[in-house]
This record gives sequence, structure tokens and C-alpha cells, in this order.
Amino acid sequence: MIEAFFRFDFLQYALFTGLMIGFLAPVLGVFLVVKRMSLIADALSHITLTGIAFHMLLARYNPTIAAVTPLYLGLAFSVSGALFIEWLRRMYTSFKELAIPIVLSGGIGLGVVFISLADGFTTDLFNYLFGSVVAVTIQDVRLIAIITIVVTVLLTLFYKELFYLSFDEEHAAVAGLPRQWLHLLFIVMVALVITASMRIVGILLVSALMSLPVAAAMQWAKSFKQMFVYAVLIGEVSVVTGLIFAFQLDWSAGGTIVLVAVGLLLLSMAGRRLLTKVAVQMNNRRTTSVE
Repeated sequence: MIEAFFRFDFLQYALFTGLMIGFLAPVLGVFLVVKRMSLIADALSHITLTGIAFHMLLARYNPTIAAVTPLYLGLAFSVSGALFIEWLRRMYTSFKELAIPIVLSGGIGLGVVFISLADGFTTDLFNYLFGSVVAVTIQDVRLIAIITIVVTVLLTLFYKELFYLSFDEEHAAVAGLPRQWLHLLFIVMVALVITASMRIVGILLVSALMSLPVAAAMQWAKSFKQMFVYAVLIGEVSVVTGLIFAFQLDWSAGGTIVLVAVGLLLLSMAGRRLLTKVAVQMNNRRTTSVE
């Protein structure tokens, strides 16, 4: 594996991309889980698929477009979908959760139409659906690096505001925070990360990388900041281990990464339960000895 890493450029691209995604997805996933908006990743991922399918449709009639990575158009559709979700949330003030299934359904429908017009599924489209180590290019690495820098800077600048808004939205509004603007900024960041993640994990599995490491981290974290650290650590281990197994066993990269993340979640749940049981037994022994 080490020898192949230095020999093949695509393995280097996949690893660098995976490390960036292993950081970005769990970090935003923490906010999504706390805000109970985990399903928004599914909605935006399907909108991204629509953008990818539309690019392939355009490339069918214009060969020059085929030379450009579909990530750019996928990014445009994803950000547009994020803006549309935020607009729907304002329209349905009492039923904000409706925004997600509306965009999800519309994205799937439009995507299927574009795919049928583009002569159905192709190898490239399957790579975007399920992720591919071989398909990662230097263009993808550059775009994902830019997204990583932008999202990291925005999270650093607006961490306190997003933290406050995630736990107590009403008090945040009373305190004078620009709630709608912050929601819009956050949802656009989610759209950027989803676009970045789909090259390795795949469109259909990207939401898993934003929720599974967070779910595992919640078993151990005792504070909000610890949840970030543990989620990123679990995310990075999932991505790197998944890429190694995918290369060695010739499996799908996205599916393997998700399976590793599921395994780490199950181990975390079992380990936490075991520690709790041991702690209870030790406490009972101390109580008995005192009596």
C-alpha cells in the first residue's frame, strides 16, 4: 500500500481529499445533529446529483464542457438548493421541516429527468453516486482544498454565534444575533462540504459521514468541544481505514468508509455500555463495603 501510494498519483489525491473530508464532514455534522437537521445532508446531496446529471447532459451536446469537472455545476446546484431550503423555512414558519422533503423530492425528480435525457447512467455518474478512489483528479483536490479553507475560516469566525444558535435559537434571536443570515451561512457551508465529500464517499452516502462519526463521538464526549475532537478523529480514521481496505480488497470506497464508520459506532456503543456497567458494579461494591 505504501509503495503504491508513492507510485500512483490517484492514491495521493484520494488520501489528501479524504483527510480534508474526514475533517469537514464531522465538524459540520456536529452542528447538524445538535440542530436536528441531519436529513438536510440527504436533500442537498440529491440536489448535487441533479447538478452532476445536468453537467453530463450539457457535455453530451457540447464536448468542451466535458473537459470541466462536474463538481462546479454540482456545487452551484447544491448552493442553490441550500438557498431554496432556507427560503422554504421562512415560508413555512410553523412547519420548517417541510423544506427538506420538498427539496429532496424535487432534486430526485429533476435529477432522474436529466439522467434519462443524458442516456441513462454512465461510469462517471456511478462514481459520483458511490465514490471512487480512481476518479479523483487534481482539479478535485484543488476545489476541495479551497472549500476546506473557506469553511474552516467561516467556522472559526462564527463559531460562537453558530454554537448559540444551535442550542437556543429563540434566545439567540432575542440577543440580537442575525438568525436568518446565520442559518443561510451555515446551510451554504453544508452544501459546500457535501459537494466536496461526494467524490470519495459518494452522493448517496455523504450524509453518513456527517452523522455516524458524531453519533460515535456522543458516546464519549463530555462537552461540545470534545464532541468536535472525537468526531473528527473518528471521521479521519473511518476515511483512511476505508480507503486502505477499498484499495486492498477492490471495494467501493464510499461503502467501505461508511462500513468502517458504522463499525466504530457499534464499538463505541458497546464500549460505553461496558464501562457504564463496570462503573455501576464498582459503585455497588463500594456501597456494600461501607454498609
